[in-house]
Amino acid sequence: MKKIVYSPKAPEPIGPYSQGVAFGNLLFLSGQIAIRQETGDLIMSSIADETRQVMENIKFLLEAAGSDFSKIVKTSIFLSSMSHFQEVNQVYASYFEGDYPARETVAVNGLPKGVNVEISVIVALN
Repeated sequence: MKKIVYSPKAPEPIGPYSQGVAFGNLLFLSGQIAIRQETGDLIMSSIADETRQVMENIKFLLEAAGSDFSKIVKTSIFLSSMSHFQEVNQVYASYFEGDYPARETVAVNGLPKGVNVEISVIVALN
């Protein structure tokens, strides 16, 4: 049975989708961008700060589902340019302790609100 996952600490969806959906023993978190929920501001002072805010938004949703980064099995990273790859990797890696999830990273033509990075994840709940 499908269950909607919501955190008031993470940004509200900017379209007709849920922050996250649990189904069976999997949790699918929608792509997160660097919006700070409490102010509504986009954090784009640097690609490192932007990525950090994205990862914090993911953390809030993981917590709402009773999970954490160690349970992520797959991530998808979307970048405005592959020139951001190295810096995004450094911030991204700091949220994991070994046993990294499977992942792809792609450069795209555009992202919501003109951001430079968006990350979605799939989580094993059991």
